[in-house]
Amino acid sequence: MIFWHLLALCASLLALPSHAEKADRDQPMQIEADSMRHDQARQLTQFTGKVLATKGTLVLRAARMEVQQDAQGQQVARLWAAPSERVFFRQKREGVNEFTEGEAEQVTYDNQADVVTLNQRAEVRILRGNQVADQLNGHTIVFNNTTEVMTVDGQATSGPGQRVRAILTPRNTPPAPASAAPNAPALRVSPGPGPSQKP
Repeated sequence: MIFWHLLALCASLLALPSHAEKADRDQPMQIEADSMRHDQARQLTQFTGKVLATKGTLVLRAARMEVQQDAQGQQVARLWAAPSERVFFRQKREGVNEFTEGEAEQVTYDNQADVVTLNQRAEVRILRGNQVADQLNGHTIVFNNTTEVMTVDGQATSGPGQRVRAILTPRNTPPAPASAAPNAPALRVSPGPGPSQKP
């Protein structure tokens, strides 16, 4: 019985993000780790040691991951990095050749709210093709996948702390077509040859 509960839990883990590749929602989650422990009574699954989770285009890498499931089947996944490292995630965005990727010491994904929270040395990058277009850094970054609203907070300390930093690259747009000169004469169509007239 526990085996089937565990399989159902692992098959439905995470669903990052909705404005990312929509097909990812229907893909199975595949997880690799050095070890796993599932507590059926607490509905808690723990993965430790070089954790790699993939779901469609979504890739997550961490030292440790815990997935807590409630009675309604909703899940919250928490990921931690090894000392001096950061958790990594990457996912393709829907309909464009762009990827969202980010890093932080701790990452939380709330399945019900569809919100990703990055804590401590947090960074999010938007890649257009292989080029970094936008980059955001702060203590905490919260990304709502449904609304695509992102908030970035610096670290609140008595000292200088960590301020929010952002690099935003304008999107290249094709130039507008050249309009005709304002005083240019209108073109006229020459009349075609009429019926021939014989004397």
